[in-house]
Amino acid sequence: MGIELSYELIAILFTVAVIAGFIDSIAGGGGLLTIPALMWAGLPPTVALATNKLQSCGGSFFASLYFVRKGMVKLNDMKLAILCAFIGSAIGTIAVQQVDTAFLEVLLPFLMLGIGGYFLFSKKISEDDRHQVLTPGLFALTAALAVGLYDGFFGPGTGSFFALAFVSLAGYGLAKATAHAKVLNFSTNIASLIFFAIGGKVFWLLGGIMLVGQAIGATLGSRMVLTKGTKIIKPLVVTMSLIMSVKLLSTQYDLFAWV
Repeated sequence: MGIELSYELIAILFTVAVIAGFIDSIAGGGGLLTIPALMWAGLPPTVALATNKLQSCGGSFFASLYFVRKGMVKLNDMKLAILCAFIGSAIGTIAVQQVDTAFLEVLLPFLMLGIGGYFLFSKKISEDDRHQVLTPGLFALTAALAVGLYDGFFGPGTGSFFALAFVSLAGYGLAKATAHAKVLNFSTNIASLIFFAIGGKVFWLLGGIMLVGQAIGATLGSRMVLTKGTKIIKPLVVTMSLIMSVKLLSTQYDLFAWV
């Protein structure tokens, strides 16, 4: 890729990956750290996005593995949702190469603010399961497919969208929703990574190093989900939604050009 990997650069990116993996496993939004860090390291935007998908796979895989081992997630019950999320992400990754994403750049900050507001004020947010709006099959064919499509097409906040869908449509408690969101997020990450790899955009060595960091951070964060539950998930989701909104708005409208 033409990037010189010094020990200092590797150490910095590894540390960023650990922190991002920790945040991602709880609330999503770790890409706010890793993508700018990869571009700062000198990677072109498309290579940074592709390499980010590789290292994100590490975080989402180990978080998912932890939740499955602890009995929070039963994979047999999620087969259709995993498949639909994968297909949606694959379609989105192909479509993004053909369609202008400008409308999503305008809409997304306000969607993220909406998610933060929902998690902050909704009385439905708790550790307890509630009334199920959609059957598992219908959830897979609608929410899982749609969020998967979004992840392949654009990406930021995917974990938050999945968690919101599980809480509001599947009736899951917040910790359970977070656990299931990571499984679907791993599926969408794999789909995107495959298509980026086919295009030769992945910096495998650097992505592999960061993947290890993501795995460490995700494992630590996943334990926090089970021990702290709503006490840590809710405020972190609200905070990350706000940060993502400000970041996206500042990028689009150059809000801080005067600084």
